[in-house]
This record gives sequence, C-alpha cells and structure tokens, in this order.
Amino acid sequence: MGERMRFGPASIVAVLALAAAALSLSTLALRLPLGLWLQALTAPDMLDVRQMLVRYSFAPRLATSVLCGAALGLAGALLQLALRNPLASPTTLGISAGANLALAMAMLRAPALLAFGREWTAMVGGMAAALIVLALSWQKRLSPLTVVLAGMVVSLYCGALAAMLVLFNTHYLAGLFIWGGGSLSQQDWGIAGFLAPRLALAMLAAALLVRPLTLLTLDDDHARSLGLSVPLTRLAALALAVALTGFVVSTVGIIGFVGLAAPALVNVAGARRVAARLIWSTLLGAALLWVTDQGVQRLAGAYGEMLPTGAITALFGSPLLLWLLPRLRLSLHLPSGLGEVVSRARHPLLLICALGIVLAGMVALSLTIGQGLEGWDLSADLLDWRWPRALAALSAGIMLACAGGILQRMTGNPMASPEVLGVSAGAAFGLIAAMFTLSEVGRSEQIGAATLGALLALLAMLAFGRASAAVPERVLLAGIALGAMFDALVTALMASGDPRAAQLLNWMTGSTYGVDATDATAALVAALATLCALPLLARWLDIVPLGGATATALGLHPRRSHGLLLIATAAMTAVSTLVIGPLTFVGLMAPHLARFLGLQRALPQLVGAALIGGIIMVAADWLGRTIAFPWQIPAGLAATFIGCPALMYLLARRQST
Repeated sequence: MGERMRFGPASIVAVLALAAAALSLSTLALRLPLGLWLQALTAPDMLDVRQMLVRYSFAPRLATSVLCGAALGLAGALLQLALRNPLASPTTLGISAGANLALAMAMLRAPALLAFGREWTAMVGGMAAALIVLALSWQKRLSPLTVVLAGMVVSLYCGALAAMLVLFNTHYLAGLFIWGGGSLSQQDWGIAGFLAPRLALAMLAAALLVRPLTLLTLDDDHARSLGLSVPLTRLAALALAVALTGFVVSTVGIIGFVGLAAPALVNVAGARRVAARLIWSTLLGAALLWVTDQGVQRLAGAYGEMLPTGAITALFGSPLLLWLLPRLRLSLHLPSGLGEVVSRARHPLLLICALGIVLAGMVALSLTIGQGLEGWDLSADLLDWRWPRALAALSAGIMLACAGGILQRMTGNPMASPEVLGVSAGAAFGLIAAMFTLSEVGRSEQIGAATLGALLALLAMLAFGRASAAVPERVLLAGIALGAMFDALVTALMASGDPRAAQLLNWMTGSTYGVDATDATAALVAALATLCALPLLARWLDIVPLGGATATALGLHPRRSHGLLLIATAAMTAVSTLVIGPLTFVGLMAPHLARFLGLQRALPQLVGAALIGGIIMVAADWLGRTIAFPWQIPAGLAATFIGCPALMYLLARRQST
C-alpha cells in the first residue's frame, strides 16, 4: 500500500514556491540593484544593459518556466487519470520524444511545415507516438507496466532517429541538443505570450473533463452504465495532454519528469478528487520547474543561460521516481507475450550449428560486400579496414546477449537486460566519470571504470528490488529512471561545449568508426572468454531460478553464485558498452529469440543467444555503413532500429492459450 505524506499538496506547493521566489529574488539582486527592479520590469532604460537583460531575458524566462511547468503538470495528471496509470506522463509515454522527433524532422527536411505553426507539427508527432503506445498495450488492457514499457521503446526509437538526424547534420549539432534538451533561455516575451492563452484554454477544457474523468475512476463497466463513453473520454484527455505537450516541446524542447513528478507527488500527498488532482498538479508542476530553473541559474553561474533546464529536471526527476515507486499503488504485471512458454527444440545442437552457419555467412558478407564510389562490389580490398569493425560488433553482440540471458535467468524477469535495467547506463556513468576526472584515460582505465559503474548499477538495482519486495516491475522502472538520468547527463554535457562531450556522443550512438585492430582483438578475446565461461555457469543458471532454498539443497551457495554472476555480467556489459555504446536492445532481444527457437536449458539458450546477438550486431554494423552510403549509421543506432520493432512485436503479442 502506498504511503501518504505528512504534508498536503498545498504545503508542498507553498514550500517550493517560496524557495523559487527566494532564489529568483537573490538572482535578481545579483543582476540589478533593488531600486531599479520596478523600472526594469515596467519601463527599462534602453541604455542600461542590466535592465534590458532583466526585462527581456530574466523575467520572460521566469514566466516561461512557470507556464511550461503548469502545462506539463496538467498534461501528466490528465494522462494518469485517463489511463488509471500513476506512472503515465508525456515523457514515459513517448509523447515528448515523438513531438521532438517530428519537429527535428520538419526543421531539417520539411521546414515549410513550420509555416503553419511549430505546435501543430509537435502535436502530430506526439499524437502519433501516443497512438503507437496505446496500440502496443491495447491487447494487455492498457496494463500500466505494458504502457510504460511501450512508451520507453517508442521514446528510444524516436531518440535514435533524432540522434541519426543530428549526426547527419553536424552543423546543427549543438543547437539541436540544447533545444531538444529543454532550454528555457529567452530573448523576449514571445514564448510566454504564446503559452499563456493556450494554457488558459487547456485549463478550461480540463475543467469540462472533470466529471467524465471522475466517472472514469470507476471500472469501465460501471462508467458505461452511468452513460460515459470510455473511449471518447480517454481520447479527449489524451488529445488535450498531447496538445499541452506539443505547446511546450515546440517552444522550449523536452522538459523531463515534471509531468510525472507533479501529479505523482500530488497523489502521494493525499489529493484524491479529480478536480483537486488537476488543480494541484498544475500548480505543483509550475513550482517544480520554477524552482529547478532558478536553481540551475544560481548554480551554473555564467553557464546558466546555455545549460538546458529540461535535462536538469531529469537528473532530479530520476531519483524522485525511485523514491516514489515504493509509495505508489501499482497493480503491474509483466507483459505476457514476453513470458509465454514455447516448445523445446528437438535437436538443439543442430539449431545452434545452423545459427553458427548464419553468423559465419553474415561475417563473410560484412567483410566482402559493400558500397563504394562505383556502387556495390564484391571485393576484399578493404578487408583491413572492415575486419576490426566486424569483429568488434560481433564481440559486443555476444557479450550483451550473454549478459541479458544471465540477468533474465538470475532475476526471473523476462524484461531484464543490461539496457533496460540500467547496467549499460551504469557502465556509461563510470566511463564519463573517468573521462572528466582523470588526466589520461587509457583502455585499461576505461574498462575498469565502466566495469565498476556497471557493477554498482547492478547492485543498486538488486538492492532496490529487495527493498521493493522483489517486485520485478519496480526494478524495471528503476532501470528506466537510471537510463533517463544518463541521457540527461549527456545532454547537459553536450550543452556545456566541452570537446570531450562530442566524442561521448559518437561513442553513445554505438559507433565502431574508431575501432582498431588492438581494440577488436581485445573485444574478441573477451567474447571468447565469455563463451568459454558459459559451461561453468550453466548449472548455476539452471538452479538459481528455482529459488534460494532449492539451490541450497542442491549444493549451490546462493550468495556466492549471485556475486560471481553479477561480476561476470558487469564485466561483459562494460566491455561491450565501451565497444558499441549503451543504446542497443541486443541484451534483451537475443535471449528471447533463442527461447522462441526452442532453446530452453541454460547452456543451449545462452549459446544460441550469443550467436543471435552476434548476427544482429554484425548485420547492424554492415547495414549502418552501406544502406545510406556515403553516410554511415553507427552500429548501435542500427541495432536499435532492428531491436525496437522486434520488441514492439513482442509487446503486442496476444497471450497464448
């Protein structure tokens, strides 16, 4: 049962608003003497730069933060009420990412569409993403976890497409990242003037939805018996939430977690009536973004204007989500399509041999066939350039697949993988810490830092799962929060202008451009070591899912086996993440594909998953360098394009009977 806060929503809003006001006044005092405040806000002296900055930068930024926070708080409350999902928000449902992708595509490929208003383009993108999420989760009766996982997949897919657009348009790189990260920097009152009347109309529309949403708090049958059209009510609330999100994204970019945190805090604080939840979510969203933005300006100093506040809200919002999860009432269930049992393969060895032949053929294709200035050709002339990339992709695929298979068996969670549980994000955190704190970062330092980060992330996830009564759904959502925190950190670093951040972007997208023979050989050795270790781990992985008591009765020491499995998984994830980045879905997809082929026992499944992971990554690397020649798509992004549709298919599968 969820816990209730000691303070009500009014107290929380008051505290945040007072803190934001204090920060605002102190920031204003640093910019302008007290005696000039009124003049600067009403009739500034055109020759006084300080007054002009207060009137046309500081004040409109403050107003914009309040309006954007209010819009996102209201949008999140509408989504949570309409879907009966306490984790629904513009961010978790992929609406913000869809709107951002639509705007980026229009800006780069069809700028004429923006003549009709950027908000319309954003709304179309957001609505498309929302409809995809609902379609993927409709067969599961809009199960909260399925909706959130579908939103995560759609967000990652949209993010991968946006990253590809950025890589192909490097002259827009910094601007797109800062804008997409939610920059509230202002130069006039135009955006505030744009948002204010639209927010007022949206609040009026939300007031008209109070009674239908109140009836929707009942189950669907009771709501229909009282004359409510459930689909129409949900569609109206969804459309209004998408419109509010579109207004925000089209003007300032993606603001993370305000739409989730504000209504969730209001719910935990004790607001139960629909009207109260809508009102207090709007006010709390405004206060949250206001205090966050003012804190960013004070802490960042001269860099406050460039640092995207949207990214900082995600850095604060992720820990807030971790704190909220145990306190929210969640009736979550894992998507049944991912956990259904399939028949066991009659001849697993023959199946594994067939996968090995396919992998060998894919490697040969990658090494010999490609595009050049004269089109497609069959040539081994570029073998010295191709083989390091192919081997690096192959090795990363093998290790990620094995790590995902071990995690799924160890946790009994079919959605566990290095990417979803935040282990890849932990490895990335370790690498970032090494890059920005050590004067020289060699390969050994990178591997050590990434392994330590992955291991800490694993331990944190397992500790959180134990504190949450080992409910796997909460662990998944905690992993999502950790991944969002990493994305926010990368966005903030990109906005800082540090040249190391540009290198980080190339690595994050899974680029194999810079892999040389030494790196490829080291990765291959690690992959072969992984394969050699599988027979030693197989018995443990067959016994561990049976439970601690059974494992002990069979002579297995649970704590020791878990510790060694954790270390092995962290090392595999760290090395593969260094090679291919943290964005792929190979660690999630390959074990499922192996199981769907009938490989049920631990050793056959892990070997099959390793071969499938190698096939996916080698194919992704080959497609990435040939399909858009002379442009090249990083292997990590290409694997995401392959993995996301496959995961969408699994999420949309009907439960087998």
